[in-house]
Amino acid sequence: MVHYQRYHPLKKGGVDVFAEGDEESQSIVGLIWGNTGYNKRTRPRLLSLLFLSLISCSLILAPQFFSCPSSFSLLYSFGHGDESLIADLDVNKPLCSSISNGTICCDRSSIRSDICIMKGDVRTHSLSSSVFLYSSTHPNDLIDYASVVAEDDKEEELQHEKVRPYTRKWEAGTMATIDELNLISKRETSRPQHACDVRHDVPAVFFSTGGYTGNIYHEFNDGILPLYITSQHLNKRVVFVILEYHDWWFMKYGDVLSHLSDYPPIDFSNDNRTHCFPEAIVGMRIHDELTVDPSLMEGGKTIRDFRTLLDRAYWPRISSLIEGEEREKAQLNSQENPSSQPSSHTSEEVREHWELKKPKLTILSRNGSRAITNEDFLVQMAEKIGFEVEVLRPSKTSELAQIYRSLNSSDVMVGVHGAAMTHFLFLRPGSVFIQVVPLGTEWAAETYYGDPAKKLGLKYISYKILPRESSLYDEYDKSDPVLTDPSSVSDKGWEFTKKIYLDRQNVRLNLARFRKRLVRAYDYSFAKKNQRNHLMSQ
Repeated sequence: MVHYQRYHPLKKGGVDVFAEGDEESQSIVGLIWGNTGYNKRTRPRLLSLLFLSLISCSLILAPQFFSCPSSFSLLYSFGHGDESLIADLDVNKPLCSSISNGTICCDRSSIRSDICIMKGDVRTHSLSSSVFLYSSTHPNDLIDYASVVAEDDKEEELQHEKVRPYTRKWEAGTMATIDELNLISKRETSRPQHACDVRHDVPAVFFSTGGYTGNIYHEFNDGILPLYITSQHLNKRVVFVILEYHDWWFMKYGDVLSHLSDYPPIDFSNDNRTHCFPEAIVGMRIHDELTVDPSLMEGGKTIRDFRTLLDRAYWPRISSLIEGEEREKAQLNSQENPSSQPSSHTSEEVREHWELKKPKLTILSRNGSRAITNEDFLVQMAEKIGFEVEVLRPSKTSELAQIYRSLNSSDVMVGVHGAAMTHFLFLRPGSVFIQVVPLGTEWAAETYYGDPAKKLGLKYISYKILPRESSLYDEYDKSDPVLTDPSSVSDKGWEFTKKIYLDRQNVRLNLARFRKRLVRAYDYSFAKKNQRNHLMSQ
């Protein structure tokens, strides 16, 4: 199930950081110029002192301004910068998107995740959970040589960053369970101590499959989609280095990973060899719940482009399944009718055959909490309306290609709010997604699935149940806030939402009321299908 934890991006409360700094500077200047001991004799001396100070500061800061990996780093370090400078910059360009060789640049501006870029001679050392970058100079060209020379000729560190490469940064408890990586910049003279065992000529992306991995929503939202966002611009020329690697996860998402990388992944913890890369991206970028923000993507990629990737990833497997089924049918026909000729259908013909059928409705069935207790009657009603109905019961061991096949051929998907609603990503844009929203789950239902479904191009219909349709109606007094004011209960915290509304609530649909949604979905799908078939026949 989705881990409901609201967060709000950090907002600057209207306080101008430069203004505060200016006030502080003005106070210091005021002390100098307003000092009662000030007189004309001291003025030239003070002016000289201020002038020399300004020159010194300029000399010290000059390398920062001219060799800094990204102009944004200066703006962010001061909070606000010169407005004309900001206007000249691409505000949607990520921090650390362009850095010089021998540099570690970390973007920690997002509340969702940290991401660091290492460019140059990058080498792994899994035993110490470290990734080293060997450089002849410090990234900002300012080296305190006395401070970096270690005792007993030990290797000196020019820069040391720590990153937990997972995309739920605001959840301290969750992040504490994620393995931490040390990103260390050192002098090139210490390279022999970490000689390369395997050399790669493409970048690496380091990320973790820990946290809530095992839940379909988190697997896509916290992992697969951020991986797409972070790596798609590399055009498959990238090696994935995985912390907390799981064989089952790779088997489950291997089809998708093969369309993001042409190289086998590396199990960071269990591969003690030193892997060398020309560049490393540590951590992943994430935009929002189950979506891709085209304004932040190279080439303006959208969530539809991600779904197209899923289509390419799963279609070979689906084609083989269809062909296998066709062969079995042909064998049965030949056994029953020896004189009949076997039929041959291409995958495209089978796909068209699906499209010529009456609208298909797929119900994602749940076991345990938030189940539809009168599901059988729902199926009967949908069939009477005119739908071809399939009841799908996904599990952790379900093959995603099979689920994709079912939903890709569906015109309408119906399901009760929960992690399985993540499968809306498998619907074709233009399809209908009906989400049954139990009591106390309205905010999460819209945030995690409703809004993202609209961005994918689905026709989204929300069915918010009435108290009488909830199993909680039989447990609580009719005036209890659990029934009359669910938001007040949810505001008490995640524990209350989970205990009451997620773990102990089932749904008995008011079929007469729900039928109106199904009829709308049928009319829409039937008209859409007829229009498509008419165009195909021309």
